[in-house]
Amino acid sequence: MNIPDLSRAHWRKSSHSSGNGACVEIAETSDLIAVRDSKDPAGPKLVFTAPAWEAFTAGVRDGEFDLG
Repeated sequence: MNIPDLSRAHWRKSSHSSGNGACVEIAETSDLIAVRDSKDPAGPKLVFTAPAWEAFTAGVRDGEFDLG
């Protein structure tokens, strides 16, 4: 996968982010979704294809990644 230049991406914070600084931000390009930690905007980013993002968010909603 070719990783796009995200330097001009419009990042938006998750509506589920709390006020304690544990926030996730996403940016959408024409065909990819990028995710980063809002506390470290220059840090690493995860990049998903649209189908992979849909599968990931469905897994989150279904509790697939719950630790408890």
